[in-house]
Amino acid sequence: MSDPSFENRDPNSPGFWDERFDQRFMPWDQSGVPEAFEAFVASRAAQNVLIPGCGSAYEALYLAVRGWPVRAIDFSPAAVEAARVQLGVHAGVVEQADFFAFEPPFAPDWIYERAFLCALPKTRWQDYAERMAALLRPGAQLAGFFFLGATPKGPPFGIERDELDALLTPHFELVDERAVSGSIPVFAGRERWMTWRRIGAAA
Repeated sequence: MSDPSFENRDPNSPGFWDERFDQRFMPWDQSGVPEAFEAFVASRAAQNVLIPGCGSAYEALYLAVRGWPVRAIDFSPAAVEAARVQLGVHAGVVEQADFFAFEPPFAPDWIYERAFLCALPKTRWQDYAERMAALLRPGAQLAGFFFLGATPKGPPFGIERDELDALLTPHFELVDERAVSGSIPVFAGRERWMTWRRIGAAA
């Protein structure tokens, strides 16, 4: 797909993402729920889930219809509008918010990572790790897809494996890692499902 003409080139700006949603240029959008996500959900009882950078929020709908407490956020108004249309009667679980300032309505048991870290320039990665650690109590989990390997430009902004470990291990321990199949082209061969547990005193 050729890159349309965009005025906004700053992924730190909601307008960057608005333009791409408005022009339907969303190569990161799987148009469905990944198998690894379904398997993770099936392995546990319902728990509080926060989904930052939710985009079209397919996973939020998947959880909501199953009765899971979920809050999906995005700082792009166009993304939130698309998500609410898709979620229908469950649209209330989606809101426009800046993850770095957002206070969820519950203590998250799981924060789902899906193309959020790789949407952030490297200058925001430390902010990401610190905010994740602040939102998750000891024993809670940061789990989802991580896009590995440096990229010359982005988004997506790939992260080297040793950089990811250095970023998260001050606050988290890796408890599970799995290969991913069925990736969409932009992520193919580069993503891993990882489950990180917040460390600290027993929950």
